Amino acid sequence: MTNYGFVIDNRSCIGCHACTVACKSEHDIPIGVNRTHVKYIEKGTFPDSSREFSVHRCNHCEDAPCVTICPTTALFTRPDGIVDFDDARCIGCRSCMQACPYDALYIDPDQGTAAKCNYCVHRLENAYEPACVIVCPTEAIVSGDLDDPASKIAQLVASHDTTVRKPESGAKPNVFYIETSEEMLDPAATEHTGTGMWSEQVAGVGHFAKYAENRLGAADTDSLLVQLALEKKASEAQPRDQAIIRDVMAKLGDDSPKAKRSYDQPSKGILWGWEVSAYIMTKSMAAGFYIVAMLGVLLDYSVLVASNGVIIWVAASCIVLLGLTGLLLVKDLDRPERFLYVLLRPNWESWLVRGAYILGAFGAVLTAHIGVELLELDASFHQSLAIVGIPLAWMTGAYTGWLFKQAKGRTIWASRSNFKISAIATLEMMAFALVPYSLVSYAFDKAEIQTPLALVAAALLLTFV
Repeated sequence: MTNYGFVIDNRSCIGCHACTVACKSEHDIPIGVNRTHVKYIEKGTFPDSSREFSVHRCNHCEDAPCVTICPTTALFTRPDGIVDFDDARCIGCRSCMQACPYDALYIDPDQGTAAKCNYCVHRLENAYEPACVIVCPTEAIVSGDLDDPASKIAQLVASHDTTVRKPESGAKPNVFYIETSEEMLDPAATEHTGTGMWSEQVAGVGHFAKYAENRLGAADTDSLLVQLALEKKASEAQPRDQAIIRDVMAKLGDDSPKAKRSYDQPSKGILWGWEVSAYIMTKSMAAGFYIVAMLGVLLDYSVLVASNGVIIWVAASCIVLLGLTGLLLVKDLDRPERFLYVLLRPNWESWLVRGAYILGAFGAVLTAHIGVELLELDASFHQSLAIVGIPLAWMTGAYTGWLFKQAKGRTIWASRSNFKISAIATLEMMAFALVPYSLVSYAFDKAEIQTPLALVAAALLLTFV
């Protein structure tokens, strides 16, 4: 079976950016984003210094995390091993960008959909090589079938010591590097000063370019100002503080050689903003609120639920909170008009899809509780619904932990165990639920439990934080 990949030969790469330009021209890529780019690092101290170049792009992984997490199958792996995308299905949720260990995806500023290197499949299907391969003046980029022993790429991989980026991610990348350094492949191994080549673009481009030099000059004084402040403080501080300050100053003055990143693609910024944080809170509050109330129903804890109207009030409040959750989720999308694609074109491996159906099922149970009250049915129906509703409520509050675990590009999120995810979610739900429940107890004349509930909620919040 065909398995396409790339070899990047760092012995030949001259850092000319021809591949970047050819890719942008071939795919009409907007300014400010790239499907392929050349990273520069510098090592050593003058005159014994060197510069290294390397091409970075989508790694067309065998076990691509972006494909797993994409809720609408907008990203998919072709039979020939190429990870391709369909922008007509993308909702702009940016989960793929969180999942990619290589930061290879971006949101097209014109379309509001995710995009990346797709191996120039339109050229490949017409027997042409990718644009970057054709344009490279030193043939540093080699493409082909990794599973064909007669292909040039397979022979290069077999005859040379090759490395891949972030093998610990488990993604099994199909982009191999010949003679590259650890500093080039590991972003954390290089110092990023913000004053590399073309870094004035960060300070301003176009109309604002004339201010860029002054802005960078001002930024360069930061370490100087810190050192001056420390020197002044050192003369006035206590002996113990003076020792700490001397250590800090020694670190600032450390001129030991370290690899520096002199050019890299611009940062994509914060991918998930306040909407995601807010929706985690609203759904956790709804879930915890319901669980506390329904445990009272199942345990017949009259001090919590005996008053008329408590259940309908709880169910209605949870529905409002779930509604806010849905609105926040839709607002966070770059293509909000496509939000129904999550339900209509689902990728069942994605916890975004599973979470959407969990939210829907929990909403249906809450609606049924209100129906029982309005139709004045027997109270035993509430107990039956609670048996189904409590697990659904818990999953409503917890599923985001497994969504974050699918984000392989975020090491801390992806490394959490199932037990830790469950424990954090439970604490979170109880903490968010008990504060409003103490208000409910006051509204329904249950003042004797307000203080205990408030204290427990405060303790849980402190534990969670």
